[in-house]
Amino acid sequence: MDNRQQIDNELDNQSLEQDRQFVTALARGLELLRCFRPGEQLLGNQELAKRSGLPKATVSRLTYTLSRLGYLQHVASLGKYALDTGVLALGYAHLNGLDIRRQARPLMQELAEQSQSSVSLGARDRLSMVYTENCQGQGPLTLRLDIGSRIPMASTAMGRAYLAALPDAERDLLLDQLRQRAGEQWPETRDQLEKAFRHYQDFGFCLACGDWQKDINAAGVPLIKPDGSGVVAFSVGGPAFVLRQHMLEDDLGPRLVHLVRNVEATIGRQFQ
Repeated sequence: MDNRQQIDNELDNQSLEQDRQFVTALARGLELLRCFRPGEQLLGNQELAKRSGLPKATVSRLTYTLSRLGYLQHVASLGKYALDTGVLALGYAHLNGLDIRRQARPLMQELAEQSQSSVSLGARDRLSMVYTENCQGQGPLTLRLDIGSRIPMASTAMGRAYLAALPDAERDLLLDQLRQRAGEQWPETRDQLEKAFRHYQDFGFCLACGDWQKDINAAGVPLIKPDGSGVVAFSVGGPAFVLRQHMLEDDLGPRLVHLVRNVEATIGRQFQ
């Protein structure tokens, strides 16, 4: 298990260990499914035990159960497991239920083509953002991140926009978890976040210019769901030598704000 996943698990356990309604066995099974990373097809019980922090005997029982239920496929010749169609079905059921995604995609694709950039929609998963939609321009240098890709929350425009729109209490809780993860780097991370929040208050979008990857610039805008079910965030980004900071500040950031307001209005009419 890598350090970030271990920290995430420890933070979750701290808040859940006193919850009598929490089903530990179910949580452990779901943790195993989370161990598969983008691009990985096969993991053995030993690898799953290492990543999840669970005893190998427990992992063996869980992988057997998940295989019987159709969430894992056992490749007997290799003694390893792959994600099975049960996971895919859950993921697509979730994506197909996202009205925001359906309403936003045409507008996102239009902006991506006009700007020759990547325009993405994402939601929070623990201390990361996960892409639920991604549209690419025709340029050869757009960001090649697919649906399901994970990006950090604190250093990306999408993550900063998400944080900026949260209620104070929820934001403070996540900031405290980010502080624990960042360790000695927290003062710098905190300053970057505070700057992003001020920019959001002044202009309606957040920036991340070289903060996640030094050669990537992006702007992010949150959308508060009209049904009160939470916050998602949009971003527009690309290589720094193509999307200069002034282009994001003067053009693409405001255009992304306009896109999000249009999606917001369309979704909002469904609840009138």
